[in-house]
Amino acid sequence: MTQKTVTTIYWIGTVLTSLWFGASGFFEITGNPVVWGITQQLGYPSHFIYLLGIFKLSGVAVLLTPGKLLRLKEWVFAGIFFDIIFAFASKLSVLGLPATIDAVVAFIMVSVTYAMFRKLYPGLNAAFAQRHEL
Repeated sequence: MTQKTVTTIYWIGTVLTSLWFGASGFFEITGNPVVWGITQQLGYPSHFIYLLGIFKLSGVAVLLTPGKLLRLKEWVFAGIFFDIIFAFASKLSVLGLPATIDAVVAFIMVSVTYAMFRKLYPGLNAAFAQRHEL
C-alpha cells in the first residue's frame, strides 16, 4: 500500500469519524431528544451525557489537527474505542442485537482509521520511549 493510499484512507476515515462523533457530541450537548432518549433508555445519567458530548467534540478537534498532537490522538482513539464498546454492550443488554449495528460499523471504521494512523506514524512509540528513556 502506498503512502498516498494510506494517507487518503486515514483522512477519509478521520473525516467520517469526526462527522459521526462530532454530530453525536453536538446532539448530546444540545439535548437532542432522540439522542438523549436512547442514551437515557440505556441508563446513563444526564451529567454523563453532557460530559460525553464535550469529550467527543474535544476529540474531534484533536483528530482534525493535521500532523500534530499525535500522542493525544492515541488517547482520542482509545476514548472512541471505549465509547463504541460501551455503546455496543449497553445496546446489546437493553435494546437487543439489532440495535448494535451502528456500533459494529463504527468499530470497523475507527479500526481501519487507527490502523492507517499507525502506518502514517510508525515511530510514534519509539519516539515517545526515547524522549522518556523507557
